[in-house]
Amino acid sequence: MEPAGTVEIELSEGSEADLHRHLTKCKKNPGHSEFIPIDKFNINHLPERHRDSDLYDVIQSVADLTVRINVEMVSVNRPKLWPNSNVPYPLYQLRGKTNCRTGTGMVCSVEQYTTGCSKNGRKHLMEYKTCRCSTCQQADVPSSVWWDVVVKTAAHVVFDKTEAQHSACRLFYDSQDSPCVILDNLSYATSSLNIEEDWCNVSYMTCDTKLADKLQQLVQQFDNNWRRVRDKYWISRDEIKLNFIVSHPHGCTKQVSIGHWVDKQSVGENIYRFTYTTCTCPGSSGAKIFCIGYFGMGWYQPTHRGALESGINYSGSGHVV
Repeated sequence: MEPAGTVEIELSEGSEADLHRHLTKCKKNPGHSEFIPIDKFNINHLPERHRDSDLYDVIQSVADLTVRINVEMVSVNRPKLWPNSNVPYPLYQLRGKTNCRTGTGMVCSVEQYTTGCSKNGRKHLMEYKTCRCSTCQQADVPSSVWWDVVVKTAAHVVFDKTEAQHSACRLFYDSQDSPCVILDNLSYATSSLNIEEDWCNVSYMTCDTKLADKLQQLVQQFDNNWRRVRDKYWISRDEIKLNFIVSHPHGCTKQVSIGHWVDKQSVGENIYRFTYTTCTCPGSSGAKIFCIGYFGMGWYQPTHRGALESGINYSGSGHVV
C-alpha cells in the first residue's frame, strides 16, 4: 500500500537567489542545524561509538558522487495517482507546464564509448557514433570518444524522457565557491525507470577526459568503501539502525545528515522501503538512503521520497540484502 506523504522536490523560480530564499525561510528545519555542510564534515560529526574511518570514507565517497538535479518541465505523462493507490502523484496538476524544481541524485556509473561502441563491444543504446555534448555540437569534428555518466534519482524528480531532456545536474557543488560543473547533454533518458520503486536513471554525455577519469575513480572508491562498511556492520545493522543521507536541501550546497532508520517494510524479495529520522528538506528528493550494514551495490539503495503525515521521513523502495 502506497503511504500518504509529501515529496521533497523544491519548486523555485529558477534562480540561485530564489533557492537561497527558500533555504532561509524553511519551515521544516529552521536554521538547518542538523545538516552538516560537506566542506566542514569530519569524523567527529559521527556518533561517538561509530567514529570509524571506513564509515567516514564511505560518506565522503557518497558526497563526491552526489549531484544537484534541475528540471524545467513537467511531463504530460505523469499519472494522477501513485500505482495501485489513491495517493496523488506529484506535479500532476502542473502537467505540460514549464516548472523549475530541484532534487538530488548520485552518479552510479561512467562508461566510455569509442565510435559508438563500449570497451566490451556493446553498441550505444542510441547508436550514436560521436559525442553530442555542447562543445561537440559546435565543433566541425565532434569527438569520437566520450563517456556516458549515469545519474540515479527518484522517478518523481525526473519522470520520463521529456523531463530528462529539460534537466541538468551540477557536480561537486560543495560550497558557494565551488566551480560550476554542469552536465546537461543527454545521451539517453530514463532508459531504466521504476515508478513503483520510485527511481530512474538519466545518462549525460561528456568528452571531458579529466572529468570522466575523476568520476570513474570516485565510483570505484565508493564501491570499495561501501563493501568494507557493509562487511563491518552486517551483524549489528538491525541493532544500531544507523543511516545517512547526502543531499542538496533547497537546491543549495551539499549537506550530510546522520540519523537512524525506524522501520523497514518488505515490498518484495529483498526489496524494502525505510522510514527514518535522518534530516531532509525540499530538494532532498532523489538522494540515496544508506542504511549501514545493508548492501545493494550502492546505486540499488532506496531513494529519498519525502515526509509522511506523521512527520517521519520515508524512502522509495530498493533492493537491499
